Amino acid sequence: MAEPPGPDGRSPGRPPAATPLGRFRAEARDAITPRAALVMLGVLILELAFVVSYIGAFHSPTPERIPVAVVAPEAERRVVIDRLNGIPGEPLSGRPADSVAQARTMVLEREVDAALLVAPDRRVDRLLVASAGGPSGVQALERVLQEADPSQPVRITDLRPPNEADGRGLAPFYLAVGLVVGGYLASAAVSATYGARPANPHRMLIRLGALAVLSVLSGLGGAIVVDLVFDALPGHFAALWWIGALTTFAAAAAGMAFQVLLGPMGIALSVLIFVVLGNPSAGGVYPSALLPPFWRDLGPALPNGASVTLLRNYAYFGGHHTATAWWVLSAWAAGGVLASALAARFRRGRRSPEPAAATGV
Repeated sequence: MAEPPGPDGRSPGRPPAATPLGRFRAEARDAITPRAALVMLGVLILELAFVVSYIGAFHSPTPERIPVAVVAPEAERRVVIDRLNGIPGEPLSGRPADSVAQARTMVLEREVDAALLVAPDRRVDRLLVASAGGPSGVQALERVLQEADPSQPVRITDLRPPNEADGRGLAPFYLAVGLVVGGYLASAAVSATYGARPANPHRMLIRLGALAVLSVLSGLGGAIVVDLVFDALPGHFAALWWIGALTTFAAAAAGMAFQVLLGPMGIALSVLIFVVLGNPSAGGVYPSALLPPFWRDLGPALPNGASVTLLRNYAYFGGHHTATAWWVLSAWAAGGVLASALAARFRRGRRSPEPAAATGV
């Protein structure tokens, strides 16, 4: 049996340090173990990754190939589209629309971010936008058009502004952030209480069942808050509920899989994916068209970005342009369940079998 440390905290058998500096070094070795130092180093790396990711995503929002439908007289349409596509830096991507009605539909069904209606007399062009999809994107569009041709005035028509209680249209983003954080924290709480690696597949399934129940309650709570309490996203209670439930479960199942595979380090991986990378790339503060390439390409593939798309497009745009987001969330949820099940099964198979009962000869 190991002897308890002495009154001064030193391990038994260790001679007392001869000098104050020696005593300090001995205390430091006892207070900060190599494992604690390694954990602190990991925290520092995550902290710096957080700073790099958020500043890298938000420090200089620059539009790139924002899709814009163009309605113009047939003789001018191709010229206008070529002029938009030829703006230095390619901030816009023009495409033709046959009529104003078609252009409006394209904007409201999220096929394009805006529609430019070129007046036959070229006195005042109109720009149809839907600022519920991101007010900062509308501002970027207006600025690009003004810089491209300062002499040509453009009148903005907002087809779908955010709800009055939604401010700058950020309610879907903040709701998605809360749901994702709740999901991976729930899986971390289960692991902290009962261990990161379930003892057998049955316990793993029980944990996943508990996380599924929590996810349904999480989605319900989120819908109540944004719809009934604050009236920020009213009129879509059922859709918001089940999107919220799937979002929470996707993060929870993935978080549990990380911890089953990596142990406590899986929690750090969850923070890296869902917080450090997921939040700035989700298209909440700035639409994806304003983000640098890395974050713009990564966002739609993570639960954060998929959830923002679903919540925003069901709340404001009738659920259009959401098929990919549904597949992404479902893949994270199913992948988390499958990875956890396979890891638990594999670990059980590696255990040595129990010795057979002795038999008489």
